Amino acid sequence: MNGVQILLIIGVGIAISALASRRNLQPGLIVVTLAAAASFLPGVPRLDLESELMLAIVVPPLLYSAARGASFTAFGKNLRAIINLGFLLVVLTAGALGVLSSWLLPSIGLAAAFVLGSVLAPPDTITTVSHGDELGLPKRVTTILTGESLVNDATALTLFTIAVGAVSGEHVTWGSGIRDFAHNAGVGLGVGALFAIATLWLRKRLGNPTLETTLALLVPFTALLTAEQLHASGILAVVTAAFSISINTSLDPRHQYAGAYRTRLQEEAFWPVIDFLLETFVFAYIGLQLRFVIEDLRAEDDPGLSRTIIAAVVLLAAAIVLRFAGVYLLFGRWKLNDLMNKRRLDADPQFARRLAERRNRRSRTRKERDQPLGAPTGRESLVVSWTGMRGILTLAAAASIPETTASGEPFPGRAAFQAIALIVTLGTLLLQGTTIRWLIGALKLDVGPERQQAAEMRERAEDLIRKAATGDDTDADFDKQRAALSEAVMHGKVDEETAKELIGEIDLRQAARRTIR
Repeated sequence: MNGVQILLIIGVGIAISALASRRNLQPGLIVVTLAAAASFLPGVPRLDLESELMLAIVVPPLLYSAARGASFTAFGKNLRAIINLGFLLVVLTAGALGVLSSWLLPSIGLAAAFVLGSVLAPPDTITTVSHGDELGLPKRVTTILTGESLVNDATALTLFTIAVGAVSGEHVTWGSGIRDFAHNAGVGLGVGALFAIATLWLRKRLGNPTLETTLALLVPFTALLTAEQLHASGILAVVTAAFSISINTSLDPRHQYAGAYRTRLQEEAFWPVIDFLLETFVFAYIGLQLRFVIEDLRAEDDPGLSRTIIAAVVLLAAAIVLRFAGVYLLFGRWKLNDLMNKRRLDADPQFARRLAERRNRRSRTRKERDQPLGAPTGRESLVVSWTGMRGILTLAAAASIPETTASGEPFPGRAAFQAIALIVTLGTLLLQGTTIRWLIGALKLDVGPERQQAAEMRERAEDLIRKAATGDDTDADFDKQRAALSEAVMHGKVDEETAKELIGEIDLRQAARRTIR
């Protein structure tokens, strides 16, 4: 692939995305569909990109950008739901789709089937979240889907790496797989934390927004590569680093310094551009592979084109059904446990007293605002179930499957996997992506009280800013306003989302004031 082809892809993607946005359509869906159609035009060349580069270049900055906007407090309050979806459901889905793939495509073998299962398992919920306010999503659903998107990517890619290693000849057992998973997660989290500490230390010493933003761009790549050199999860390293850096640079007074507001403003404008460029490239790149993947399948006797298409349709249906079954099974079990505990509380005063004592001990170390929430409601569960669209990660992982195994043999089913990934992604985007707005409207989710609460929270935060402000519009004055918000977050008076939004507005006022002067 040369530079001219990349520029053409991005240029056309800009035009398509602009038209799609005007008509309230998903740009990714339109880009991948038109690119797939364009692949059949005479003279369109096959685009070749090293498989390892796809995940190494595309996924880290997208995950870093998504993690920057996440709320640590909201993540903690919804941790059980996020782990249920981002870990348990992905593992169960990957396993079920892997077993089903081995039955549909017996020639590929069980190990390769689990590669396909891990490729198809993670939904791209962040696409829905990015339009949450516009769609009328409740805040809790948005939080759960955001957290899921960060955890499920790490889970799926770890499973993907283990499965690819098994196909390449590495000796993998259930025990070794669990040990590898624990090692990948633990070391990945540690690497991410170390990169966050180093980055926070370095940022305030650079003193230049351009250099600091460049450093931020390097973090996801270096964190991922370092973790992978240690045979750990680079994705978890990226998410951990992004989480830590974002919270500390916005809300921790210890990491505030002169000129930090300029870097925050620059990064707020920078990361959406990176997101758009990478997403457009991946959707277009995979779409343009369609004709050539079909030609490869036609040239193969097994699995062949017909069997692959049948397998793709069956796996598409299975992915949607498994999402529903998993959400209702995991959340339903949660609700059942809560109900049984409530009945036991009513029937057993001694148990009620012990539980109250345990909660009192916990409340001394955990603020009320950090207390975990109960199981999602039925309507929330239905929305979460229907947001199972596959997207960037599925396409990027499929494109990153090696062409050969360690022994030099062709990777079993690679062309079929890429075709199936494309069909499943397109299918979920068409079936679920185009109907999610209608579903939310039909459920009549009442977000009025939630928005009223958010307005009251903002009013309370603005009152704190007014009290902290001296009115002289100096750098020290703006610092006092941000410090008041940070302290309010620490004491649970203001949530992180409101504080970050208002800090962004303070940054803008400070930049405007400096410009006028």
